Amino acid sequence: MIAVAGGKGGSGKTTTTLGLARALSRRGAPVVAADADWDLPNLARLAAETGTESPAADAGGHVDGTGARTVLDAVRDAAPLRPDRSSPTVLAAPGAPRSVDAGATFDALAGATPDGAPVLLDSPAGASPDVAAPLRAADRALIATPLRRAALRDAAKTAAIARRLGCPAVGAVVIGEASVPDRVASLLGCPVLGTVPDGGGAPLSDPAVRSAYDDLASRLCETAAASGWQVA
Repeated sequence: MIAVAGGKGGSGKTTTTLGLARALSRRGAPVVAADADWDLPNLARLAAETGTESPAADAGGHVDGTGARTVLDAVRDAAPLRPDRSSPTVLAAPGAPRSVDAGATFDALAGATPDGAPVLLDSPAGASPDVAAPLRAADRALIATPLRRAALRDAAKTAAIARRLGCPAVGAVVIGEASVPDRVASLLGCPVLGTVPDGGGAPLSDPAVRSAYDDLASRLCETAAASGWQVA
């Protein structure tokens, strides 16, 4: 399980979670992408607006307003998740998040997911206390950040928090740039696995952005974090 984390809001975590999930699907992986930013949930909405993923509704019809099954329903249902290899299974935030134990839910998500299925958690901003739950549940973090000084400073803090919580960063992806200075990897304490160009107002529709996420997926699959994934 990989937590896609970053500094402040707007660092590209949600776009990276979905873009990377789709890239892994293009490699034949049965991917689950779950919204872990329950105060500002937008993963399922972004998926509905930009793609063709089928709603992962369960037999009881427990779906949110976007038509996506929620993380809570996925771990409560007796039937395990069965992610399709052609497109990611996207899980939305619960409807009443403050009544749910986030840590227990994310821990249970691993048990509800088939072996070999990559699981990506779209995490809250690094400064938020809510980021602890997905970071504790995940095995590794992927740090998403723009190349601005304040954003890099916040991303470095997030990477440090992740290490303290037992979720070291497998790498970083820099958003909105084509090249990255070598010192960025030293600042974040992890390798830069990829860069994603500025795709404008609809980045996931940009062929260059799609290609960048394909490259990121390829690099990620070469790391120890991908051990056991069913990827072509």
